[in-house]
Amino acid sequence: MKIKLLMLTVAVSCAFAGNAMALTKEEYKVQNDKISAEYKVNRDKCSELKANAKDVCVSEAKGMEKVAKAELEAQYKPTPKNSEKASLAKADAAYDTSKEKCDDLAGNAKDVCVKDAKAAHVKAKEDAKVARVATDSSKDKAEKMTDVKKDASAEKREADYKAANERCDSLAGAAKDTCQNDAKAKFGMK
Repeated sequence: MKIKLLMLTVAVSCAFAGNAMALTKEEYKVQNDKISAEYKVNRDKCSELKANAKDVCVSEAKGMEKVAKAELEAQYKPTPKNSEKASLAKADAAYDTSKEKCDDLAGNAKDVCVKDAKAAHVKAKEDAKVARVATDSSKDKAEKMTDVKKDASAEKREADYKAANERCDSLAGAAKDTCQNDAKAKFGMK
């Protein structure tokens, strides 16, 4: 009798635990409204700032909102595609904010900052693609995974090369040539 009661308790708690993970439509709407309200509060805090600090603050507020909404959607409708969208929202938010921060710089330092931000963005996007394919359950998953990893590696390497090459622009003459050749060799560019 005790065993049957224990098994019934476990079965009922598992059923409730499964339902606790998913959001109802009402819960989704409440969370979505909460995210929008938090965005407005964060954006309003930016009004106290000036110049680029204000731009960075607004970018961070927008980024947090986009990420929160994408994560909410992934929780409400848990699919590999929505998980990828959440990862891409994080990458885009970080990239947009990084670019705004680069505006405080000038000349080659700004160019390097932007290229570094772009390289990080490319890496995050490619990692999101790889993660989505990793959750694929089709027969040709291994083939897709190989192709996506190969493409991701090439994209990341190219973005890293562009950032490294931009650093070389602050040099002149033979030092610049050596720097560019070293970057080509390091990242396998021709």
